[in-house]
Amino acid sequence: MCGLAGELRFDGRSADVGDLARMTHCMVHRGPDGDGLWARGPVALGHRRLSIIDLSAAGSQPMVDAGLGITVAFNGCIYNHEALRQELRAKGYRFFSGSDTEVIAKGYAEWGIQVVDHLLGMFAFAIVEHASGRLVLARDRLGIKPLYLDQTRERLRFASTLPALLEGGGTDTSIDREALAYYMTFHSVVPAPLTILQGVKKLPPATVRVVEPGGSFTDTVYWRADFARDESRAGWSDADWQDALIQSLRTAVERRMVADVPVGVLLSGGLDSSLVVALLSELGQTNLQTFSIGFESAGGESGDEFEYSTLVAKEFGTDHHRIPIDSSRLLPGIDGAVAAMSEPMVSHDCVAFYLLSEDVSQSVKVVQSGQGADEVLAGYDWYPPLAGVAREDAVEEYSKVFFDRRWSALPGLLNAEWMLENDAPTEFVTREFARPGADTAVDAALRQDTTINLVDDPVKRVDNMTMAWGLEARVPFLDHEFVELAGRIPPGLKLSDGGKGILKRASRGIVPDAVIDRTKGSFPVPAIRQLEGPYLERVREALTDPAAARRGLFDRGEVDRLLAAPNETRTTLGSNALWQLGLLEMWLQTHRLT
Repeated sequence: MCGLAGELRFDGRSADVGDLARMTHCMVHRGPDGDGLWARGPVALGHRRLSIIDLSAAGSQPMVDAGLGITVAFNGCIYNHEALRQELRAKGYRFFSGSDTEVIAKGYAEWGIQVVDHLLGMFAFAIVEHASGRLVLARDRLGIKPLYLDQTRERLRFASTLPALLEGGGTDTSIDREALAYYMTFHSVVPAPLTILQGVKKLPPATVRVVEPGGSFTDTVYWRADFARDESRAGWSDADWQDALIQSLRTAVERRMVADVPVGVLLSGGLDSSLVVALLSELGQTNLQTFSIGFESAGGESGDEFEYSTLVAKEFGTDHHRIPIDSSRLLPGIDGAVAAMSEPMVSHDCVAFYLLSEDVSQSVKVVQSGQGADEVLAGYDWYPPLAGVAREDAVEEYSKVFFDRRWSALPGLLNAEWMLENDAPTEFVTREFARPGADTAVDAALRQDTTINLVDDPVKRVDNMTMAWGLEARVPFLDHEFVELAGRIPPGLKLSDGGKGILKRASRGIVPDAVIDRTKGSFPVPAIRQLEGPYLERVREALTDPAAARRGLFDRGEVDRLLAAPNETRTTLGSNALWQLGLLEMWLQTHRLT
């Protein structure tokens, strides 16, 4: 896990190493263990290193393989790198390091862009061919690792974070109105390739982009998940599905223990993270460190789930760390989390992950997390209403239960000059739902949430907040083989038992029943859900700042109404509507986008 950056010039000039150095330095938090720059005429790569696999200097990046004539910069982890190393050695390749970066380099030399089909893991990488000047960019199947792009006629810049691109200078920072429409309607999800800024795009997940020296490029989408029935499994019983699911997850968890440093677990006390701990215990993992966080209650809402995380820690004998967050840390934590965001992210989970990661990073460099199970296995309450809905009615019913508000409700909240002329969010969902490979309305919603919404909300949230403290987070529920299997499971098995039924049943006898049968929880930060005191004032400052007035995104009267009653107006899914507005302005102002 690291941070990478680069530039490719199309105008005959040499890459600006000074700009690249600033971009790379901007990501020191992602890679505090080392840095490197490499330049060759019009192209240059930068890297910040978090040492996880091959801690020696041989694993440093950008990694130059003179014999192959390529240079690689890589962010992520390839869990099957040892098996691939043996396969490539048998083909005659010789290795000078034990790093997974070198496996990508040799794999590219052998298989070209099809190397991605061989990789089990999370990754974003850049490969430069010395002889041709060609640049290859790639991102993992579920978009766990980010890659932001700023391309003009003169040059292409790319980086693991959006702020790193801003640090290089010359980026068009005007707000993208279509992205704004998504942010305000589509539960704050802005799907790739868009970002809130006109001049910054993101490489979509499961995509390889080959950029020619003149600036033209071709994209190859190398993986898609089908949420449809598989004829070869038509005769499977419920027990067959449960056994296959738990075995696939067991494999995913075991893969993610690959490291030359200790690996811990973020243990919320919910089923997903508790199951990860249980499976690690089954696999013989000892001295496992687990971590949970709690906040002070506010507005009648509890701020911790220590009861359940402690129960699980005792059951499996982990070295458990309960981290209560004093209120004095919360306001600085909000500002720190906003600064760490590559894009505006509304969920108050961001602050929780940010503060948790700060403390966890003092003990371990790598953690596993239960992120993704709810999207893959129908754990949220917007899925049951879709059961039995006709496929042709799926878009409208999904929009009713998932959108924060419909596009038609934006006039009066957004000022007229920021209104998009068409309902782009609904049109987007309509296109996605129409693609083949999803049998029912529930299947279409799960595919949408797993391959798009999950990527640009929870997954991005975890990456940004953990990497703000040099902590690598691994997500076994997003192992692509596990996702492929889960997509084939009949929706009724997922929706049963109040959601994630198949996982709950598969977990009996592995995880304590009290965890399985508990009411579904969240990662609560009550002080944000119930805005008052200094937290309300922080939002008020952002929305009344001169920069906000000059930008004029929101109707002044509507902002005043929300500020007067900060906890009354909720989005469809129960989020604080005022926080959504305030967070956007806080992010824009934090990154000096005026």
